[in-house]
Amino acid sequence: MPARVSEAFVLQTWPFKEGDLIVSFLTRDFGKLRGVARRARRPKSGFGSGLERLSHIRMSYFQRETRELVNIDSCELIHSQFAILNDFASACTLDFIAEVSEQLLPAAEPSEKYFRLVTAVLDHLKGGHAWQAVTYFSVWAVRLAGLLPELHVCLNCGLHLEHNAFFSRHTSGLHCHNCHSRGMWELSADSRAIAEEILHTPIAQLPERKWTQHTAADLRRFLAQQMESQIERKLITFPVLEAA
Repeated sequence: MPARVSEAFVLQTWPFKEGDLIVSFLTRDFGKLRGVARRARRPKSGFGSGLERLSHIRMSYFQRETRELVNIDSCELIHSQFAILNDFASACTLDFIAEVSEQLLPAAEPSEKYFRLVTAVLDHLKGGHAWQAVTYFSVWAVRLAGLLPELHVCLNCGLHLEHNAFFSRHTSGLHCHNCHSRGMWELSADSRAIAEEILHTPIAQLPERKWTQHTAADLRRFLAQQMESQIERKLITFPVLEAA
């Protein structure tokens, strides 16, 4: 099979054999793939910093029909996220985006919308807007995965949610005040309004708002739980992010 060249983001790497790396990467045209980068861990590797987490690269690779892993020939660095690492919250956001993408996306299933989501969020993150970026990413990652429940209707009784709603790990939707049970978390009406803004507005055009770690924190918890229910494991980066 002839070599392919794809625009991609590096999601995760693992040591493999002596000097090699297994690389998980998100391509614009073929979705999430995994491949072997030969001699990538050696001092004079031609890959350089191109295989760092969420590096935006142009990847050259080929795949044999009988093998799950592609063979990675080379990569050309388009943009590094190195400058973002100066801010701890932004660095944690990078970890979160990489983990969610690695765990949530199916293999070899193209998703142009998801690739554009990551591109837009990383561009916005350069301006230091960590909490806005991670909230926007979380809403759309859950939406594109088909996991976002109705935000304005009680899962139990079907009534319209006028005020604060409630959620738990054991249900996929929201509950009204009359239907919620002890131990549920509360999702404010303000946070649900932010989710609606995100669903209808490009990230660069969101309304002016002072974003802090506490802004829409309940919404991020709700979304993280939807992800964790789908992947059937806890997200490692989420508690680190929320403690940033």
